Formats: sequence, C-alpha cells, structure tokens
Amino acid sequence: MKDLGGRNEKQGPLAGLRVIDAGTMIAGPLAATHLADFGADVVKIEQPVLGDPLRQWAPVKQGVGLWWKVIARNKRLVTLNLSAEEGRAVFKRLVETADVLIENYRPGTFERWGLGYDALSAINPRLVFVRVSGFGQSGPYSNRGGFGTIAEAFSGVAAITGFPDGPPTLPAFPLADSVAATFAAMAAMFAVYHRDHGGGGKGQEVDVSLYEPLFRLVEAQVIGYDQLGLVKKRKGNRLEEDCPRNLYQTRDGRWIAVSGSAPKSYKRLVEAMGMPELATDERFATVSSRVAHADTLDAMLADWFRQHDYDEIMRAFEPAQVVAGPVVDIKQIFEDPHYAARHNIVGVPDQDFGTVRMQSVVPKFLGTPGHVRHSGGRLGQDNDEVYGRELGLGAAERERLRGLAVI
Repeated sequence: MKDLGGRNEKQGPLAGLRVIDAGTMIAGPLAATHLADFGADVVKIEQPVLGDPLRQWAPVKQGVGLWWKVIARNKRLVTLNLSAEEGRAVFKRLVETADVLIENYRPGTFERWGLGYDALSAINPRLVFVRVSGFGQSGPYSNRGGFGTIAEAFSGVAAITGFPDGPPTLPAFPLADSVAATFAAMAAMFAVYHRDHGGGGKGQEVDVSLYEPLFRLVEAQVIGYDQLGLVKKRKGNRLEEDCPRNLYQTRDGRWIAVSGSAPKSYKRLVEAMGMPELATDERFATVSSRVAHADTLDAMLADWFRQHDYDEIMRAFEPAQVVAGPVVDIKQIFEDPHYAARHNIVGVPDQDFGTVRMQSVVPKFLGTPGHVRHSGGRLGQDNDEVYGRELGLGAAERERLRGLAVI
C-alpha cells in the first residue's frame, strides 16, 4: 500500500506494510505487534474512553498498566467505536488503506456489524483479513467463549503437563494466546506473499483458533494414538520418549535442567559427573533402556546433584559440552551475561516513565533487523494524525465524532 505516514528512520523488512489492529487483549494485538516490530505501520484501534482492557492488567505502576507498554509498542493508537454506524463508516475508510486487518472478537461479531470478509474485500480486494478466535470461525464450538486458558485445556497440552500424582497443569502465562499470535503473524505474511506472488493481487480470509496452534505442536501424539493407541500421561519434567530429561536440585538450592537423550550427550553427562560406568551399564546403554529404567537412573542423578554446588557442577559441565543449564528467574535474567550479549532486553522510550525495559525483537534479522521504537502510548494519541492528515477528516468533523463517542 502507499506510504501513509507514521514511518521511522529505522526501517524493518515490513516497511510499507499497513496493518489495522482491531483486536483486544492479547492474541490479535500480539500478532500485530510482531508485524510492527519489523517495520509495519500498525494502527491500533481501541474503544473510546475505556480503551483496550489490557491497559488495566497487572503489573500496574502509578495507575499505568505495564503489560500494555509491551503489547502496544511500535503502534499508532486511535479510538473508534465499531458498534456505531458512523464508526463503521470510518473503519471502512481505514480498511481501504490496509494490507492486513487483524481481529479477535467472537465469530459473527464483525458480520453482525456488516464488516465480514465479503463486505470488506469488496472495499479492498487486496485485504488479508486475519481472524483469531477460541475455536475458529467454523465447527460446533465456534460460538463458545475462547480465552487462552480454555484453549490450553482443549488442545491436550494441560492433560500432559504436571506430575503423575497431581492435576493437569496450566502454564503461568497466556501460552495459547501467544502461540496463536505468532501463527497469526506468520499466516498474515504467507497470505501477503501469495497475494503479491501468484495470487493475482487478491487477499484472503485467514482463520486462526487459539487451540489449533498448540495442538499442532504436540507432534507425535496424534500419529502415536492413531497407530499404537498411545495416550500420553503426565510425567512431570520427564518425557516418555527421552531419558535423562529433568530438573535436578543442587546442594546449594539451585536447579539445573539436563537433557541427555542422544548417545554422545548422555556419555558426556555421566563422564563429567565422574560416573562413566553408567554409559556402559546395560540398563542405561540406549535411550529405550534408559526410559525403561528411568526411575532408577533419575534417582542416581538426583542424588549426585544434591551432593554438589551449582558453580562446581557448571565448571565441570561446560568444558565437557554437557547439555545442561540453570533454571533462572527474571532477576537472574537481568543479570545474565548471555542475555546482555544478545541484547535480549532493550531500553525503550516511554511517555510516562522516560525509559522502560522490555524484550527485544525476535527473531534477529542481520540484514533488515526489527526495532522497538517506542512503548505503548496513550489512548487515542494518534487520532488527529490518522483521521485528520491521512483520512482527510477535518477538525470540526473529528470534534463532532468525539462528541458522539465514535472516536
């Protein structure tokens, strides 16, 4: 699409791509954030007065939601009431300018507003319309509420997460939303590529559910059940297919993650531990035999770790190329030299706090890298630029729409 402003001297590989973020909370908006990080001009729509509910999510500092600072970074922020007729008219004008539209309302909401794909593609045939919902746009569950928690349970992931004597366990962050957002951003770019290379310049509708990306990642479970009737069980930090694979506590209270499934990895581990006989013991000589005797091997490893301090262990493991590493919390991450060397945390200009630190852009492009240009800003701060300079709505008209709570 044509350059409509909001550009920055730090151009990423998506410079020139225009994205309308009409989502709320996490999954839809995070998909748009991924695109914004790599240079897309993302216009984020929020409800007038109230804004996106994520603005209120903890952690909160001085009444300002910090999660919002991250998910709304690199975006221009406008307010627009899509449930109002005049708001929908303005929205259609925005759609005329867009390459990609992202929304994550319950299926049927945009159709009820007269903003379904058929209506919007008639306005802009090049539009890629990415729709994120709990259970997808079709199927008997499509109208169910679909937050990430429900998707994590429905995907099968919760059933296999946790310890055998405990309940199914949910992740401590919105995993389903975050994974779906990543798939949605990927799908948007697949569709843009097809539109521009072999698709005759025509966009399409993309249907992303919250549960299906997680379900896709369980890999061998489906074929294992299909061919062998296997139903995977909770194993704590172990894997049924792999041994040793666990977290082990050291004498000084640290935890170390270990993976030794490959023959060389296992041999390096036990030799670095001073127990080379475990490499030739017939109970542990192969992956399958180690899995069969996992309780015995795990107990032996755990006992060894409890007799040694973390620093001592890592001094032995690193030169031996043992596949192991520490369990770290966020305080330790901030102090870690590898995180620092990779610039995984960056300082970002912020309207409220001067500078805030957050995750940097992932993945790293060596030729056309993405950048975090600014954090998430204030409600409707770009209304005049987007609606005035770019759509041509005069000051009097903008004021009238504000008075009607349309913008």
